[in-house]
Amino acid sequence: MSHKARNTLVSLFAHPVSSNIDPKDAYAVVEALGGEVTHGGHGQVMVRLNGHAHGFHDTKHSLSKSEVVDLRKFLEVAGIDPATALTASAAAG
Repeated sequence: MSHKARNTLVSLFAHPVSSNIDPKDAYAVVEALGGEVTHGGHGQVMVRLNGHAHGFHDTKHSLSKSEVVDLRKFLEVAGIDPATALTASAAAG
């Protein structure tokens, strides 16, 4: 996982919830974790990771706080623990 992806992952799980995360960076984290991101019709982004899937609103602007919370919940359901993911990527990289 790249340094930028690690920083974005930390931002996704930060408290208080960040509202200035670029969606491209957030979806790059999903891909770095082994997931798949596809842009569908009707303004949707489909995210798949570890057998879980979720549709998100496709936006060009920073993710809102509620979108960050939704993505955080998706990552948690998909089995992503930020501490473990960061440790594993640091050991691999």
